[in-house]
Amino acid sequence: MLKDGGLAPHAESVQRFFKEEIQSRGWYTAELRKVAIRFRLAILQERGQEFLVQVADQLFSGDVLEEKAFAIYLLETLTFEFNDRQFRLFESWLNRISSWADHDALVHYLLAPMIAVKPERMNSVFRWAKSKDRWHRRAACVALIRGTRQKVFLPEIRRLSEILLCDQDDMVQKGLGWLLREAAKADAKRALPYLLRIRAAVPRLVLRTACETLPAKVRKRVLQGP
Repeated sequence: MLKDGGLAPHAESVQRFFKEEIQSRGWYTAELRKVAIRFRLAILQERGQEFLVQVADQLFSGDVLEEKAFAIYLLETLTFEFNDRQFRLFESWLNRISSWADHDALVHYLLAPMIAVKPERMNSVFRWAKSKDRWHRRAACVALIRGTRQKVFLPEIRRLSEILLCDQDDMVQKGLGWLLREAAKADAKRALPYLLRIRAAVPRLVLRTACETLPAKVRKRVLQGP
């Protein structure tokens, strides 16, 4: 179904969003998610949740963009039902990442909500932050975004930022900037003093991204000083 349902012209156009060479079947996201919902309901009814996770595990083992996305869409509404064993399985998928798209889908839709609901899993985040692998370090940032939107994790964000503040990898910088931007959106009064404190040390890409949603005058103050 995944092989035959996409559009070849769209598969070719998808490549422009990636530096890495990717494999695509040419599916549009909305249609792929709609089909995944149908399959999720059918598999749960016929075989149960454990089998559904096994299907997703096999799909995320490949290199095709839509197969990995489909795996996430099968599971994304079930994160509150999953346990630590399944969290460790999804964490192991970080070793299978091939692009920012499958990375962000995995972390934002599976790992992040599982950390938000059980903060004890935060230990994994700081372990990822010290990894030599760029995708694990980016995961440390993206994994806190769900909790940040709920106005929690600000102390953890500061601690994580101190670890990754001088990271030279652009994927990590964009992830950290995204996290700080969400922190500023969720609680600007608490986030602003921190941005002002780190502005001289943080890479420009991180700072620009972090300030994107701030009012123009405040953004100028952070980027250019008083």
